[in-house]
Amino acid sequence: MLTRRHFIITAAAMFSPPIAAPVLGASAEMERQWAEWDALVTPPNFDLYTSNPWGLHPRFLPTLVEARPGLIPGDIHVDAVARYLYHIRDDGTAMRYGVAIGRGDLYEPGTYTIGRKAKWPRWTPTQAMIEREPETYARFADGMDPGPNNALGSRALYLYVGNRDTYLRIHGTPQPWSIGLRASSGCVRMVMAHINHLYDFVDVGVTAYLYPAEDSITAQS
Repeated sequence: MLTRRHFIITAAAMFSPPIAAPVLGASAEMERQWAEWDALVTPPNFDLYTSNPWGLHPRFLPTLVEARPGLIPGDIHVDAVARYLYHIRDDGTAMRYGVAIGRGDLYEPGTYTIGRKAKWPRWTPTQAMIEREPETYARFADGMDPGPNNALGSRALYLYVGNRDTYLRIHGTPQPWSIGLRASSGCVRMVMAHINHLYDFVDVGVTAYLYPAEDSITAQS
């Protein structure tokens, strides 16, 4: 049974981001549009570790930490209590980002595979979302075009179990004020500028562990 563990030890360090490769199958026009949207959701003179025009609690800013020995490089761990996502790196460190998680029982802890990843994806609410909140989601039943106001934001990592798409995502959000809260319909939300950074390091096929959100414990700093 998946349980929450204290698998990260804080440490101060820095690293250089990789050069992002073009997405296979993306046209030049699509790449141009993506670049324009990326510029819209990225603060001027953006610094991953310090830029905070969203007014996040400082602990939700990206931080490089030391990973507990034995964790597999490339994997993702979501601590739903503290509202942190950790991406394990080859050198024994991990990048930690602040996240929002699903409201109430909409959050689904478990072990998943990143079955797909996409830049500026199209979004369509599930039938369950439409039935649960028709006033919010029914108008998007045919889908929502990509862009800065899209519910999946700038990047999405698709969570699978085997070959089955669970319809859960780790994705950017146009509502950065929700980071640190239980706010989504089940997905894990990130600031768009932060998931843009994470995205280039994540490979399809790695494992994502979503640990339980223990209702008796609050995510206080």
